[in-house]
Amino acid sequence: MFESFNNIPKVTKNLILVNLIMFLATLINQEFMTRTFALFYPTSAFFRFWQPLTHMFMHGNFWHIFFNMYTLFIFGSVLERILGPKRFVIFYFVCGFGAAALHLGVQFIQAQVLLGKIAEGSQIAMQQYVAIKSIPTVGASGAIYGLLIGYAMLFPQSRLTLIFPPISLSAKAWVLIFAGIELFTGITGTAEGIAHFAHLGGMLFGFILIWLWRKKGGFYNQYYY
Repeated sequence: MFESFNNIPKVTKNLILVNLIMFLATLINQEFMTRTFALFYPTSAFFRFWQPLTHMFMHGNFWHIFFNMYTLFIFGSVLERILGPKRFVIFYFVCGFGAAALHLGVQFIQAQVLLGKIAEGSQIAMQQYVAIKSIPTVGASGAIYGLLIGYAMLFPQSRLTLIFPPISLSAKAWVLIFAGIELFTGITGTAEGIAHFAHLGGMLFGFILIWLWRKKGGFYNQYYY
């Protein structure tokens, strides 16, 4: 078991370790960890400048961190070996920050619409505006979705099978399906409690970065097919 863990590329392994440490700390003192390290809307009294970084290492429950770390292990290991540790670090955090940027950008648009309704006297809009400022965002999912699209761009025809349902499709097909689901649920407001636009932000910035690296030519052209 420990030998297998030691075989994980160093950046991927350290990212997993930091996430696990942060999760254990959250189990010990959830209120402090969430208030301090989760991502709050910038005008919230709880917002701190480091939260766009630290929220990537926060998770809400066991299954949240389990699936994120499992995906990081599977796809992060592959991408780190292809990109190299330095480029992989850049890729991971660009996707994570990109996820936070799009998520906050959508929240800003929503807040402006709500402020207009509040000016007209809407109490429902006031409640929704307070929720935007008070509900934190946690998780590595934005960066993880970036890893998924990065893998799909490098290995588009690679066959992937979900745990449930056990359906096999190409990596390219799965990414398109995931992106479509996130866009639909984000726009319609279904599946509340999930930062759909953060997932899309991670995918968008991951796509842009791989596209830019490909355009410049270099290390990974031989893997692109």
